Amino acid sequence: MMGARPKERLKGNCHCGTVQFSIMTDFPELTTCDCSICIRKNALMVKVHESDFELLTGEASLSEYQFHTHTARHFFCSTCGIYPFHRKRVTPDFVGINVYCLDGFEPAGIPVRATVGKEMD
Repeated sequence: MMGARPKERLKGNCHCGTVQFSIMTDFPELTTCDCSICIRKNALMVKVHESDFELLTGEASLSEYQFHTHTARHFFCSTCGIYPFHRKRVTPDFVGINVYCLDGFEPAGIPVRATVGKEMD
């Protein structure tokens, strides 16, 4: 597969460093989304199973935002306002990670799939 890499563990954080997490992934693809919130935050995401996600610090500093069906759970650092991850709506046992929050991550060469979120019921 063109974009797949060996599975690796990466750490990530919000801008101020209060929220820190780690993920394990082989980056099969990255996604964008055109729903009303994702288009505004302009994040590039990788989907990881909840078993491959660990929140290391900052749980008390996370603010949660839900809208529409109140299924997806979007998290933001209440100090710096950065969106590091969200619980996915269609696959709630997966976490969408904002790859721009990952330490030293370079998205070049990984296929990007555009999700059509604005058409979801």
